Amino acid sequence: MKARSKARAAARLAAVQALYQIDMESTPLAQLLDEFHRHRLGVEIEGDQYAQAEVAFFDDVVKGADARRDELDELLSGKLAEGWRLERLDKTMLQILRAGAWELLARADIPTATVISEYVDVAHAFFEAREAKFVNGVLDSVAKAVR
Repeated sequence: MKARSKARAAARLAAVQALYQIDMESTPLAQLLDEFHRHRLGVEIEGDQYAQAEVAFFDDVVKGADARRDELDELLSGKLAEGWRLERLDKTMLQILRAGAWELLARADIPTATVISEYVDVAHAFFEAREAKFVNGVLDSVAKAVR
């Protein structure tokens, strides 16, 4: 994988973690971004070395998904199976879908297949194959609606 691709993959994973923290702890955005810049992106934590992330891309995803949360949630709600609501989703899963949907909406410069594949990979970091397939299906549906 090229260095930029790795840096973007690391940024996507960190963005999902940051969005989760915003959702769970209501951490103010500026404080959260500062915390990630100084203490999480590309550093070693408890013996684990985190990959260098493309900071500007990380910021773009986090700020964009946070600012458009209501719009993203409405879009995602329409793509879930009948009887399912966003509230039923695992909180990490919801952040993966929000970040991926935001990228599909706002970053037309990134190919659809790349966005979907990258967030399926993020899903694999937290979930089993079944959930990763769910991410693939929902983001594919979002892409067909917005691109």
